[in-house]
Amino acid sequence: PVVNAYPDGRVRTLVQTYGRGPANAIRYGIDAASANTTVVTMADGCDDPEQIDDLVKLIERGVVVAAASRYMAGGQQVGGPRFKAFLSRTAGRTLYWFAGVGTRDATNSYKAYDTEFVRRVGIESRDGFEIGLELAAKARRHRQPVAEIPTIWLDRTVGQSNFHMSKWIPKYLRWYFYAYGVAKPLPSAAGPTRTSEGTQHG
Repeated sequence: PVVNAYPDGRVRTLVQTYGRGPANAIRYGIDAASANTTVVTMADGCDDPEQIDDLVKLIERGVVVAAASRYMAGGQQVGGPRFKAFLSRTAGRTLYWFAGVGTRDATNSYKAYDTEFVRRVGIESRDGFEIGLELAAKARRHRQPVAEIPTIWLDRTVGQSNFHMSKWIPKYLRWYFYAYGVAKPLPSAAGPTRTSEGTQHG
């Protein structure tokens, strides 16, 4: 009712039909997007919504992935499981320094994307929040520019996280090692236009 009462007709409520899990919800949202830039942000209050405009501006200036980074100068993570934070920080920094991913926080879901880029490389994730890492890794493999801005992430104060560490870590590792692979050409724009199609992947 709140969204339906919003005076701006560009705001829509979508009920995704791709199946359970955050990866399917994100894929559905990107497939339904009509703008040139898509921003993925969590609804639990951890992310700072005032930074959306800054992320979008980076995409408009030419990068394909703009990340809100907890691990660069000026960024911070407040709260949350320490071991999870350690793994995320380690992955982000090693990908930045050794794979040249372009952000120190490749695992953070709070990112803006060039919608056309996402549709060209496709999304293969089907379960968790590894989509953010997948698309950052694909940008690196396809030699597309990635940028970051510092963000302060605050652990949620209400509800319970749906992050399943033991289930999703192997999926993160797949894309972590993928980022170190050799460069490849960007898929043709003539390919599938929806992330749900499995005939073309990055």
